[in-house]
Amino acid sequence: MASKFAAFVILAEMRTGSNHLQDSLNALSDVTVHGEIYNPAFIGQHNRDSLFGLDIAARDADPQVLLDRLIAQDEGLPGFRYFSGHDPRMRERILTDHKIAKVILTREPVSRYVSWKIARATDQWRLTNPKMAKTATVPFDPSEFDAQRDTLGETAATIRRTLQRTGQTAFVIDYAEINDLTVLNGLAAYLGSEDRLEKVPDRLKRQNPGDLREKVTNPDEMLRHVSAAHIPDAPEPTHGPAVRTMLAGARSPILLLPIPGGPTDELRAWLTAFDGEAPLESLRQNALRDWFKTASHPIVLAVLRHPLRRLHHLFWQDVLMPTGPNGRDRRRVLANQHAVPVLRGGSEDAGYDRDAHARAFGAFLNALPAILGGQTSLSVPAGWHSQSSILIGMARAVLAHRIVKEEETAASLADVAAQLARPAPPLPEAASWPVPLDTILTDEMLAAARRAHGRDYLQFGFDRL
Repeated sequence: MASKFAAFVILAEMRTGSNHLQDSLNALSDVTVHGEIYNPAFIGQHNRDSLFGLDIAARDADPQVLLDRLIAQDEGLPGFRYFSGHDPRMRERILTDHKIAKVILTREPVSRYVSWKIARATDQWRLTNPKMAKTATVPFDPSEFDAQRDTLGETAATIRRTLQRTGQTAFVIDYAEINDLTVLNGLAAYLGSEDRLEKVPDRLKRQNPGDLREKVTNPDEMLRHVSAAHIPDAPEPTHGPAVRTMLAGARSPILLLPIPGGPTDELRAWLTAFDGEAPLESLRQNALRDWFKTASHPIVLAVLRHPLRRLHHLFWQDVLMPTGPNGRDRRRVLANQHAVPVLRGGSEDAGYDRDAHARAFGAFLNALPAILGGQTSLSVPAGWHSQSSILIGMARAVLAHRIVKEEETAASLADVAAQLARPAPPLPEAASWPVPLDTILTDEMLAAARRAHGRDYLQFGFDRL
């Protein structure tokens, strides 16, 4: 490989995603990351006590020898991870060497601290199978958090000042970007690799997905100590505008923004009856802009379904009634990695065990935060994400003028029709499933839905069914 560097170092801390980043870089054919070579308890990785012919005692006697031997490797560009708790004698040597590329991995401090507390409580520092995930709710200790933040802040300042005074630049990557293929390939280019990733390795899974406030025993104290503005939301991917799913009136200036799992069929039927002609669908952005130019005073409406009712709809549609290889793979991953039982007969047999259905749906709800948090090789359907995140994506193309809840839809559409001085057709009733949600509803399901889609409950004021 044609690199200007002899080696590279990932400057990170515990719980910043360095294991995941190491896996991604090791997937490049001409890059090798040898792990935490200066960890006091091991060399490179857990339970390893030697590397390049040096044991821990020999390494500690002269730590420079290990770095020299690493640089001498001919397996492509060699690298390693270095944390603030590693051999302090090597910090200046590593930071001032222009031939060692610097990769700085960061993470928002509150999330990093809580993740560290959970890992210590469960003694689980890496996860490859979500079914083996250990969970814990931990106390937020303000003094401990401040001490860690100050120490790590001083370390970061030392790194920054050293690079500045020696005229070096580093590649900075945040925890939120370690699954971004374009960023990872940018890092590969920075290191001088001639290889590029076609996908992000998924061997390691995110360990603690979900709302940060639900991971601590004293969330109110955490919020008081750390401004609410610094408590990140549970991450969700950025969605595209989904223009092709929108329903544009063929004869009326009405644009409906369907949300997966919502009453899309009923809205389509209503708009068809209102115009006497099926709405325009599968539009491209240019066609949507043209529609807006011809529509007089357009009305853009989105309908929200209660999160739990919507998730039950998606469960039937995407889990019990999957089509194609993606659907079959989805069922397999849900069963093997997330303990969601496969219902024999599925929706093709409306007479299957109602209790089994309830157990499977409950397992799906409990697994959803982990699925949405990236703890799976599953390609997650965009419709499984919160309605708020989907609407944010649509806002990149068009803003909803009206956002109404499903039970308010008929009245809202009647108001739209009156505004256009035309009679409103009746809104068709929502389709029902062989096992109605109301017949299997439990408090555990309500709580699980709130954990999975808490943003919708918060932003749109949803409560119990």
